[in-house]
Amino acid sequence: MARYKGPKTRINRRFGMAIYPANKAFERKPYMPGQHGRTVRRKISNFSAGLMEKQKLKHKYGLLEKQFRRTFEEAKRQPGVTGDNFLTLLETRLDNVVYHLGFVRTRRAARQFVSHGHVFVNGHKVDIPSFHCKSGDVVEVREKTSSRQVATRNLDDSQYRAAPAWLSQEPEAYRGNVNRLPAPEELETDINVQLIVEFYSR
Repeated sequence: MARYKGPKTRINRRFGMAIYPANKAFERKPYMPGQHGRTVRRKISNFSAGLMEKQKLKHKYGLLEKQFRRTFEEAKRQPGVTGDNFLTLLETRLDNVVYHLGFVRTRRAARQFVSHGHVFVNGHKVDIPSFHCKSGDVVEVREKTSSRQVATRNLDDSQYRAAPAWLSQEPEAYRGNVNRLPAPEELETDINVQLIVEFYSR
């Protein structure tokens, strides 16, 4: 399946939450898309509930099924709670860290920003969006005019979006630090990851 490039508001309406940045269209029509969106009443099975939560998380991080499933399998192999491990792996992807640091406006833009070679980790260029950052890593925009110009525009636009507590920002230096891995209480709360674990465990 190809990466979704269709209307983002339709996805927000489908799941009833702002998977992508909300806009006025979503605020005006906070119900299901389609001709009968206002009156749809569906009984949700356990399978359907798990599938829906999985789709929400996939859309949020912009992953394909193969990437998403591979990350889940990696989380299963780690000690601890699989759901927390899974969300931690998703949160510490390099593209997601770049998004949280405000160098770009969206996760999709972050993926492109990283893959085009604009980002350094610990002084080395990393162009793999799925690269997992570790505690103590330093993420910075490379010292090239075009890279810094893009980051400057986005840092100005992203001032309203504070970085999570496990990251620290140095906007003047176009740099950020991974102080630690996110704690369980700092992970995604709008999506029931336990349903995803159960869905993949069938």
